[in-house]
Amino acid sequence: MPIMTIQVLPLDDAISFGARIRGVSRGALLDEAVRRQINDVFEDRGLIVFEDVEPTGEMHVALSNVFGPLKEHPVPNISRVDADTMPGVIDMYYKPNEGKIVEINGQRLTAWSPWHFDHCYNNELNRAGVLRAIIIAPEGGLTCFCDGLDLYQAFSPELRARIEGQNIIYTLNLLYEHMRFGLPQGFRNVYTPPYLYDLLERSKALPRAVHPAVWTRKDGRKVMHVSPWMSVGIEGHEDGEGEALLQAVCEEINAKIQSYCHHWKLTEMVIWDNWRMLHSVSGCDPQFPRRMHRTTIKGDYGLGYFEKNGVGDKVLEMTV
Repeated sequence: MPIMTIQVLPLDDAISFGARIRGVSRGALLDEAVRRQINDVFEDRGLIVFEDVEPTGEMHVALSNVFGPLKEHPVPNISRVDADTMPGVIDMYYKPNEGKIVEINGQRLTAWSPWHFDHCYNNELNRAGVLRAIIIAPEGGLTCFCDGLDLYQAFSPELRARIEGQNIIYTLNLLYEHMRFGLPQGFRNVYTPPYLYDLLERSKALPRAVHPAVWTRKDGRKVMHVSPWMSVGIEGHEDGEGEALLQAVCEEINAKIQSYCHHWKLTEMVIWDNWRMLHSVSGCDPQFPRRMHRTTIKGDYGLGYFEKNGVGDKVLEMTV
């Protein structure tokens, strides 16, 4: 059998993280050496853009399986692509004027989301997400990423010293109008789909999750890992002083983030390290559709827990 080769390139000369990989096919993914190389790049760079890949669900699943077993989405009202042939692939379809609508500095947007890491409201953090575009908005709709390794270094030393060693409390609340920390300037909520209020009511009976604001990788490097979205306080400091500190941290995140924003093509797939990266979506005009397919890679870094030894619920495994 011939030796399969792939090409690994820098993602962007202006940033220290990420990589582009070309030459990945379903055949190449059968080569154990190629799979190891891809995983090594992922661990080192935190984010990979796979270019010129076969734009099918089968390829999406095959590529995702390189990084570990897939985590099935447990929430029934989240659309699946095909549970039989493409298990674990969810369908995020923003139809014109039907999804959440926000306004930022006078511009109305849908498919917008603030900086966050996935599953912050769960005790376990999935390893990664693999995303591909099905319908691309003609303007906007960029997915943006920032590296918690860089963010730790960029933080004000005084603020970093105050937040390091603290744990952040998160709860499942997808309503932007309830977001307490780190909303961008000029933000206004315009429309929230009714089902999100139903989800909020269910989540009120669920335990809150706790994750460290800073954690240390096996290689000794420290990760600033605070999700402004769905954070509700600092463990043991749910008071005015604690709220002021968390707000300052979220403002520092917004100010110091050095992001890579991905302009989508139909022949690309992107994976990011959920234990290291924050991500957001720039949003697009509500008149435009935007459709993405996504898989979730199982895993956990072992540092999160529920308050008071709480027990989770299937709804807490949902992905955003």
